[in-house]
Amino acid sequence: QLQASGGGLVQAGGSLRLSCAASGRTFSSQGMGWFRQAPGKEREFVAAISWSGGSTYYADSVKGRFTISRDNAKNTMYLQMNVLKSEDTAVYYCGASKYRVIATMYSSYDYWGQGTLVTVSS
Repeated sequence: QLQASGGGLVQAGGSLRLSCAASGRTFSSQGMGWFRQAPGKEREFVAAISWSGGSTYYADSVKGRFTISRDNAKNTMYLQMNVLKSEDTAVYYCGASKYRVIATMYSSYDYWGQGTLVTVSS
């Protein structure tokens, strides 16, 4: 199972760090990623990381502001979010994919956390 945490209310320009902790099993051999869903919109890809952490990929909308990382020893993935904008407001979901490499499509993921709400006030 995956447990996302770290969301909250922050002013535009601020920072948050999300965590995604795995329990019950290890995901160290799987790629992982973050998606988000804003009110009234479909879930969209944010960032992904390979099983080793050696490769990362970002949506254009967050590139240069967000950093995805993982600590396999702690069975935890992170998303450092800087220079937050009002359009980043969404529920953020972490997932573990079926593959070891980068995965950007929703259908590539078969384990999901419950989501954590990020609200950015302008």
